[in-house]
Amino acid sequence: MESSSAIARLLPILRPRVAWILPVLYLLVGGALIGVVGTAPVDRAATDQLPDGYDSTEVVRLLEDFPSGDGQVALVLFSADRELTAPERAAAEEAFGRAAGAAAAAPLQAAEDGTALVGVLPMPSTDAAELADDVEELRGAVREGLPDGLRAEVTGPAAIQGDLARVFEGADVTLLAVTASVVAFLLIVTYRSPLLWLVPLLVVGLADRLAAVAATHALTGLGVAFDQSTTGILSVLVFGAGTDYALLLISRYRDELHRGESRPEAMARAWLRTGEAVLASAATVVVALLALLLSAFPSTRGLGLACALGVVVAAVAVLVVLPLALVVFPRWIFWPRRPRVGTPTLSEGRSFWRRVGDAVARRPVLSASAAVVLLAVMAGGILGIRSGLSEADQFIDTPESIAAAGRLASSFPAGSADPAIVLTRDDVAEVVRAAESADGVATVRPAGEHDGRTRLDVVLAHPPGTPEARDDVTALRAALDHLPATLVGGTDAEDVDTDAATRDDRALVLPLILVVVLLALGLLLRSLVAPIVLVLTVVATYLAALGAGWVLSSGLFGFDRLDVGVPLQAFLFLVALGVDYNIFLVARAAEEAERYGAREGMLRALASTGGVITSAGVLLAAVFAVLGVLPLVVLAQLGIVICVGVLLDTLLVRTVLVPAIAVRLGDRFWWPRRVAGRG
Repeated sequence: MESSSAIARLLPILRPRVAWILPVLYLLVGGALIGVVGTAPVDRAATDQLPDGYDSTEVVRLLEDFPSGDGQVALVLFSADRELTAPERAAAEEAFGRAAGAAAAAPLQAAEDGTALVGVLPMPSTDAAELADDVEELRGAVREGLPDGLRAEVTGPAAIQGDLARVFEGADVTLLAVTASVVAFLLIVTYRSPLLWLVPLLVVGLADRLAAVAATHALTGLGVAFDQSTTGILSVLVFGAGTDYALLLISRYRDELHRGESRPEAMARAWLRTGEAVLASAATVVVALLALLLSAFPSTRGLGLACALGVVVAAVAVLVVLPLALVVFPRWIFWPRRPRVGTPTLSEGRSFWRRVGDAVARRPVLSASAAVVLLAVMAGGILGIRSGLSEADQFIDTPESIAAAGRLASSFPAGSADPAIVLTRDDVAEVVRAAESADGVATVRPAGEHDGRTRLDVVLAHPPGTPEARDDVTALRAALDHLPATLVGGTDAEDVDTDAATRDDRALVLPLILVVVLLALGLLLRSLVAPIVLVLTVVATYLAALGAGWVLSSGLFGFDRLDVGVPLQAFLFLVALGVDYNIFLVARAAEEAERYGAREGMLRALASTGGVITSAGVLLAAVFAVLGVLPLVVLAQLGIVICVGVLLDTLLVRTVLVPAIAVRLGDRFWWPRRVAGRG
């Protein structure tokens, strides 16, 4: 229980006469920082999305020194639904030469069926936005003056990257607007007040923007990579976690207002009783996010650091600014459900969640068994997961670069749109012979030389982005393995290396996150059994969410494959954030158990936190589902898995499974901690 001396120390700063000062400064200074400083611009390197230490990453780095820039090329495809006429061929040659200018490296290549011509152009720009503009300019140039019936399209790695950059144009504004709208709606539904929701929304909303400013400038200053998706996920996380913390604080503040007239004293008690749980939750999430700094991927390291900073900003805003902002307003801020002194709190009455708890407590073994069976059935979906999302499959809406690649494959060898790249200092003739001997290689052609290295473009037999193309890369590498100064890169090689690095990341980061969460719970609860139980339930939730998320992704939304990065990121967010609700529940149960015993303490905790945790879980699930507004499959899949996992954790694990286990174990749940009380 909180001491009277601690309350006395808090009261002077919680007096309404002075409490308004910090929130006003927060709004003014925070708004000024956002307006004057703003977020740092994205400065992407070609290797940001690739794992360190792999051949394909080294190929991209070396290609930056080649005369054609970073090796990104665009393919200009001229095609018709029939064999091209001589005037059409001439028009295509003229358009290509005009658009390429001095950059044209070779004449157009004709398809055997006579229906298409293709030309290769280097695109020297490395900045994503500039590349997108260059691709659009090229598309306009090659279409100018073409006769009717002759189409000109731009595809290839540069065009795909340009279209990917276009996806994020205005995405931050859209994502922020949708996220804020969802949070506002759910806060109104939760509080059923036309006024109260504005206070946490303003505090958390400003924290979100401050987090974006702080994170992007910190990442830029430290030289850590980030991209547009980093700020999008950061915004969703700050809104979700910050609003969760706010809901917990406001719920406890409302309870304390039932017990006394003084708003400062009520807030002091609420802050003291919720501060430990919020700090423990935030610290757990932060340390778990920092585990991503061990990832092989620069952009993943940037995501971990950015999100860790975001959670710190959200927790500080909720624990420092929000209490002062709330205490300024009289009780009418809760209208029409103004808390009145003497009326029972949720833990003292027969609320819906208390009735749920009593039902679980009557048959704890049956309740726990039913919950475990349901989670196991949902986790069964994992057995059907097909992973490995290609570049072509990244987009929900098919852009020109992907459609044109399909058309290109119908008239040229399947891998022409995106050949493998071989860089070598070995004897070129020997390299060519070895490459041509590999299974799955269609053609090998020289594509330039620089600083003693020769580039060869290797057209594979299978379409880019397919499992068969990755097998072709593996066979090509095996054929060249005896040549020590030869590297194999290109998009399919990057996919192979990304899969390998992701497996290594999972083997390293996942156990580390579990250890971090286990230690944090042990320190908070001063127990060994309870943390182990909670971690096991969170892992079960993750497995069920991944299985059910894949079923929804493939069955309902028609996604053929799961991006290889989704399991790791979903694990991180579900374990780190999902444990929040268990912390909120079990921390309150420990408090109640000191007075009422283990069994009654858990039931009272469920009764008092059931509504707020359910609201927080639904809100967090909805916020992560907002990632689906961006037309990228990987973000939609991540949103689906996290949304399902948070709902499971909120509505099943925290409501049924954990209380059932705690009631069945009784005092043993808290071992070696001793709980007093009558129960």
